[in-house]
Amino acid sequence: MSRSGHLAITEVRFPATPGGPPGVEVVDFAGLVAAARGRGEDEYGPRRPVFHQLIAVRSGVLLCSVDFAEYVVEEGGWVWVRPGQVLQFRSDLTAAEGTVVLFQPSFLSTATADIARVDQRPRRLPLVPTGTARGPVRHTLEMLESEYRRLADLPLEVHVEVVRHLLSILVLRLSHLPGDQPGPTAAGTAFRRFQQAVERDFTRSHHVADYAAALGYSVRTLTRATRAAVGCGAKRFIDDRIVLEAKRLLLHTDLSATAVGERLGFPGATVFSRFFRERAGETPAAFRLRATGARPSSR
Repeated sequence: MSRSGHLAITEVRFPATPGGPPGVEVVDFAGLVAAARGRGEDEYGPRRPVFHQLIAVRSGVLLCSVDFAEYVVEEGGWVWVRPGQVLQFRSDLTAAEGTVVLFQPSFLSTATADIARVDQRPRRLPLVPTGTARGPVRHTLEMLESEYRRLADLPLEVHVEVVRHLLSILVLRLSHLPGDQPGPTAAGTAFRRFQQAVERDFTRSHHVADYAAALGYSVRTLTRATRAAVGCGAKRFIDDRIVLEAKRLLLHTDLSATAVGERLGFPGATVFSRFFRERAGETPAAFRLRATGARPSSR
């Protein structure tokens, strides 16, 4: 915990296993708990990994939160946590069975990352493969787990490529579940470029016109593309990203509201407070008090 009682976010680096395939880890829930404790980390505290995590529940129920949204993940469900998102497990990991696939963004080929849209968050969580998608997703995970453990069967460079190909199939399957993602259109390309630019520059630029000029689109094009992709306009998308980061900082650091506003590019405390109140429905101070007061104690 921080000095003021906030649950500080643990910035999690990639936990590479010596001698294993570089850039990917496959563990069960018990292994995830053991690894965290071995590094002296609280496996139930808020965590902000710099890598992807694919969490699959095989049996039982897992409760978790991702960026302040609470999820109940039952048998057959998946949660895909992107780099930079804040993950917190809310239930006993040993009470359920499942697999966690951790991989660095650079592990996949550029072509696979683009087609799978790995930088674009799914429209809904948990991901639940159904119908004809369920069997291939389950079988691919089983093959990935099996091949990952067969390190001695093949030369390391061959083993890495086998694992990379199986992981590629898995993320492609998960990113194209029926009804989850729009197809690759010109509007989709515009949104992806806009999304990447916002993620890079939201602490410096808060205006759609700035992004439109930098990317070579009109404001109208970005607004239409964003609405088609995520159901809101471009300005709302920028504002939501700023509010999310503000909540992260207010909840998990000792920074004052003024300092949070400065870090997010606001010219003064009054401007930031008014922005936050209009978008979040309460002042930064009220959010911090409510959120920390409602949070259960650390295990």
